Amino acid sequence: MAIGRVSFGGDLSIQTSILTLGAITLYSIIAGWRAARQHKIEEHKIWMIRAWAYQMAIVTMRVIIPITLIALQLRGGYYTSLSCDEVSNSLNNTDQFVREYPQCQPDWAGKPVEYVSVEAGFEEGLRLAAGMRATFGMAGWVSVWIHFVGRKERVAFDKITARITKLCYGLDRNHVDPIEVTKKVIAGVYAGVTTVELDNLASETAAYLTTKHPDYAILAARIAISNLHKETRKNFSAVIADLYNYVNPKNGRPAGMISKETYEIVQENAAALDSAMIYERDFHYNFFGFKTLERSYLLRINGRVAERPQHMLMRVAVGIHGRNIDRAIETYNLMSERYFTHASPTLFNAGTPHPQLSSCFLVAMKDDSIDGIYDTLKTCAMISKTAGGIGLHIHNIRATGSYIAGTNGYSNGIVPMLRAYDATARYVDQGGNKRPGAFAIYLEPWHADVFEFLDLRKNHGKEEVRARDLFYALWIPDLFMQRIEEDGDWTLFCPNEAPGLADVHGAAFVELYTKYEKEGRGRKTIKAQKLWYAILDAQIETGGPFMLYKDAANAKSNQQNLGTIKSSNLCTEIIEYSAPDEVAVCNLASIALPTFIVNDPAAPHGKRYDFKKLHEVTKVVANNLNTIIDVNYYPVPEARNSNMRHRPIGIGVQGLADAFMCLKMPFESPEARELNLLIFETIYHAAVEASVEMAEAQGPYSTFQGSPASQGKLQFDLWGVTPSGLWEWEDLKAKVVRTGLRNSLLLAPMPTASTSQILGFNECFEPYTSNIYTRRVLAGEFQVVCPWLLRDLVSLGLWDDDMKNMIIASGGSIQNINGIPDDIKAIYKTVWEISQKTVLNLAADRGAFICQSQSLNVHLQSPNARQLTSMHFYGWKKGLKTGMYYLRTRPAAQAIQFTVDQSVIKQANAAKKAATATPIKPEANKEAVVSSLAAASNVSLAPTSTDPTATPTIAALRNLSLADSGAPSPAISTAAVNGSSLSLPISSSAGTPSVAETAPTTLSTSEGASTPSTQTPAQIDPEYAAALERQRQRELEQAKLYCSLENKEACEMCSG
Repeated sequence: MAIGRVSFGGDLSIQTSILTLGAITLYSIIAGWRAARQHKIEEHKIWMIRAWAYQMAIVTMRVIIPITLIALQLRGGYYTSLSCDEVSNSLNNTDQFVREYPQCQPDWAGKPVEYVSVEAGFEEGLRLAAGMRATFGMAGWVSVWIHFVGRKERVAFDKITARITKLCYGLDRNHVDPIEVTKKVIAGVYAGVTTVELDNLASETAAYLTTKHPDYAILAARIAISNLHKETRKNFSAVIADLYNYVNPKNGRPAGMISKETYEIVQENAAALDSAMIYERDFHYNFFGFKTLERSYLLRINGRVAERPQHMLMRVAVGIHGRNIDRAIETYNLMSERYFTHASPTLFNAGTPHPQLSSCFLVAMKDDSIDGIYDTLKTCAMISKTAGGIGLHIHNIRATGSYIAGTNGYSNGIVPMLRAYDATARYVDQGGNKRPGAFAIYLEPWHADVFEFLDLRKNHGKEEVRARDLFYALWIPDLFMQRIEEDGDWTLFCPNEAPGLADVHGAAFVELYTKYEKEGRGRKTIKAQKLWYAILDAQIETGGPFMLYKDAANAKSNQQNLGTIKSSNLCTEIIEYSAPDEVAVCNLASIALPTFIVNDPAAPHGKRYDFKKLHEVTKVVANNLNTIIDVNYYPVPEARNSNMRHRPIGIGVQGLADAFMCLKMPFESPEARELNLLIFETIYHAAVEASVEMAEAQGPYSTFQGSPASQGKLQFDLWGVTPSGLWEWEDLKAKVVRTGLRNSLLLAPMPTASTSQILGFNECFEPYTSNIYTRRVLAGEFQVVCPWLLRDLVSLGLWDDDMKNMIIASGGSIQNINGIPDDIKAIYKTVWEISQKTVLNLAADRGAFICQSQSLNVHLQSPNARQLTSMHFYGWKKGLKTGMYYLRTRPAAQAIQFTVDQSVIKQANAAKKAATATPIKPEANKEAVVSSLAAASNVSLAPTSTDPTATPTIAALRNLSLADSGAPSPAISTAAVNGSSLSLPISSSAGTPSVAETAPTTLSTSEGASTPSTQTPAQIDPEYAAALERQRQRELEQAKLYCSLENKEACEMCSG
């Protein structure tokens, strides 16, 4: 203090501050010396750095104070307030005090002033005290900031544990251990680690522990989100202002990410919107959901995330509803409580300068000309630029070799044209690489270039006839399926020579098609089955083309009064009319089905489904999607024209499998089938009711008259289905006829690939593909166990590392693991263990309440022609509009599982073998084998042919019952009659996955074959046998495709 007074002076508070800093400096030096004596080098460094910071803060203050005083004097002096007592103490000369500061003396009323103005300066005494008072606070803060921001601290185990424990509220503390997380974090700490890096390390550590309990995923998200909250501003209005006022640092130009209208609305209603935010809901996301948001959805400033999840949701709500703040807050609350979510383009772009909120665009090829083709290509590029997925039909493009009158030349067909579209899809990304551009190309199977079309995505062949970045779909008339069924002929046409086939459907198509056949306009006539096998071959190799049924799509559409619908969209769930002057558009949102499950002690398992709340939320979603039509930014005028005329919307779902699991319903159970139907009936009823109410207020869509709905026919009427009675329909139908609908189409269950990850549910209406899988995010790869299964196994005391390894060794299945109760096994069947017949039945059940279509994936473990034919014909005869989106398969060989104990893998393989059917004895004759398999599969077989080129008849394929998707149906090889051996995969009983591919039975039939006592390599090694069988099946199917059905002598490989 004495030194301070001599050097600069200052009042008691100033001197006390300096003394405190000095004392802390001395303490830090002593602590550092003691750490050095104990050889704690890192701790010694930290204490000495801290002491240096304290000491330098004092020195820095002493430098800043005179510099500041000089600056103040140069600008003409600076006055500060001092109390009269301070002035009196500083001026020891009482006469001077009375003379210079008379206002401090008692006046005639006896009340002196308390404070006077004193000029700051360097002179000893009063002016120096004023200078210290004026500059000390500022100098202190600046010096502390200089020396303490970014300083290093000792990482304390207890501090980390306390922070993690604070975020464990509401989690199962019997299984979530903050100390375990802290131990792993401490193990990864290095000198100089920042607090942000510590949070990232802690969240990733908790995410890796998700396989112990699903609550670890929530904890991981909470740590990451807490870190985000530290790095972002709190007030929504302030964040919007930052985003609106953003300036591009590279060119200095304004580059606001928020539209002016949204910015003004938010600022005008800042108090209401800021107070509506509930940031605690950010902590409801799991780790992978948050990472998905962070990667693609939250807006950034200079590469740093500026939005919190709640900010994004409110931005979307305001972007949709504008000045209707009540509606915006209602939407925000429902989305933040995870009742529903809008589609990715809406989350990306709502509230931005170009609010393109639509997901799906259906484009018609404008004309079969250079102008038409390239105008259409530009339309596709403009749509893809703004994050839209495209479905494009090219039925009207002339085939290869067709005459071109304008140039006196001949067309090269669709392949070169599609390569141009393929390049555009690669070049034009969606919203800055948030996801790549994507086009689905639709073609009817009568087009003469259909075989080349099927090869475009294959991995082999000449590069100049491939376009692998496009997706391909067939728009199939019923006549084609009938010709396959009858083993009839199929004629291929060029649309330039047989016009109008794409413009008609149903009976009109049959009439025109057969007329052209009789007139001899066809390019080529083939067996319908030959084209069918080519389709199946492409699907087995590439997963496509998608299969959609033209006549069902048109006959069951509420837009059938507009004209023939010619295609679907990228994901096969949108069925809308498109034309050269109309680009069909659809806005999407998905309802999170598990959120509507509520506790009810009187219900089975203590839970029930809240259909009333589902109905209420669906109406809000329908209103939102209808509003988007009006506020949307349209990349091309044809899109605005179509959307304003017909106003279609698409409401979908996510988490149907999660809802079944939460309610303890096996996917194949009658209860699940009933719930599936009631859910979609409820959603459809609510959407129709909401659309009627909007029509009452705003009027029906302009093309309502003439639609089926205008005649009192809703979707289930077009299917010939009677509703369950859960909701009242007759009065609603009368309102529809009287008032109209605001929207021509309402339901369209989409894949929800990204948004379901955000909310933490399984995709759309699909079963789980595995009970344990790997999630890849920027932070790395994480193992994830189905959360419902994990909770059940934990509650039963069955979950441990051995169980986890057994599930991994079993390929994500629990069906062959001993100790797990049968009811649990039934609930947690994967898609590979669920009959695809069940999947198709559920799709057909809900289809009666889906006025567009649904993205229906098919999962077959090792697909072959028999399975695919059976599946396709079953779906077609059930009346599905989308027969297949993707064909999903499993790899023939699994990767070696180095991280799993090999003894566990052997145990899992043994369990699989035990589940297989009894092998066929070698001495059984060929005819008995074939007959028994035919009986087991309900296959009507013609007498066995001895012709080595014979293939199973399509009648046999058609009548084949849908077996479990876990394995192909029994292989009936006519090659065995003259061949040397017959390999017969045996299908397991219904409901149990077959392991025929891993343990086939080899039957020797040739003379001189080995006796039963001699084992072949295939008999010794089941995996080797499986590989042989798969190879044989591939060769046989390939041979069938190369065979000429008209000239069987051309066959080279059908002997197997």
